[in-house]
Amino acid sequence: MKTINIQASLHDGSKISVEISGSGPAILLPVNPKPLEGQEAEEKRKWGMDPALGRSLIDGLNDEFTVVAFDYEGHRINHSAPNTLTPENVTRDILAVADAAGVERWAYYGYSWLALSGLQLAIRTDRLWALIMGGYPPIDGPYDAMLAVTKATHDLTTEPKKPAAMPQTDDELDWDSAEMTMTEEQTRQFRTLYEALQGFNDRTIQSNVSCPRLCFAGSVDKIVYGERWGNAVVDIAGPLLHKSAELQKIGWDVQVLDGFDHIKAMQPNAVLPIIRPWLIDKRIQENTTK
Repeated sequence: MKTINIQASLHDGSKISVEISGSGPAILLPVNPKPLEGQEAEEKRKWGMDPALGRSLIDGLNDEFTVVAFDYEGHRINHSAPNTLTPENVTRDILAVADAAGVERWAYYGYSWLALSGLQLAIRTDRLWALIMGGYPPIDGPYDAMLAVTKATHDLTTEPKKPAAMPQTDDELDWDSAEMTMTEEQTRQFRTLYEALQGFNDRTIQSNVSCPRLCFAGSVDKIVYGERWGNAVVDIAGPLLHKSAELQKIGWDVQVLDGFDHIKAMQPNAVLPIIRPWLIDKRIQENTTK
């Protein structure tokens, strides 16, 4: 299958690599096309993650769609935007990728903070033919809790040699033994993002999202943080579990993965069986409206 590699210029002047493959309606995937190797891959496996997560998602979709893949999270780790990573600028960056790829309309799938970025995108452009949010709820999102966590994370980076107490989960991994490895600028950009989202009402903007839309999460995707993290509770599953009927009434398709946590629900073997058939179905609708 032919693959095209290009670059897009982002709001801060940095350039991001973009991989385009497949044919058919376009979908933007903010994922890393290159499988991780060596020690980095082993670390991912230790956390129950697929080192080839991005590659697996791309290859699982590019027989039916033109997949525009760009490692936005990885790019922001390597090219931090500590003072400018706002919802408006994230949207500018995604639009820049679409423009560089030459796609006028596209679907978008993002997970976790890249999912909330998709919602911000959807309320600022009419170029989406579909939106998929994984691992972040479209209504009653934990914006306050995420600000508390990102503030605490940013504060920890001023003491780089001090181990960071990690969130308590039911996983076998010892989160408490993990150390802070991100830099001050890397963490400050996410604090900037969530500070900019304070006051954002994800209920009042729902009428601005006109494209077909799907949200999903694991049923046990909830993290309770300790005192060092402001005792924040990041509840991703709650709104999907308890307000599914409301979500469906305002236009969202909803899927909950029973027994899956945040990490398990983002793996390709969980994601592809959900998003692939849904996108194929919505592609038919998109083609009939052209």
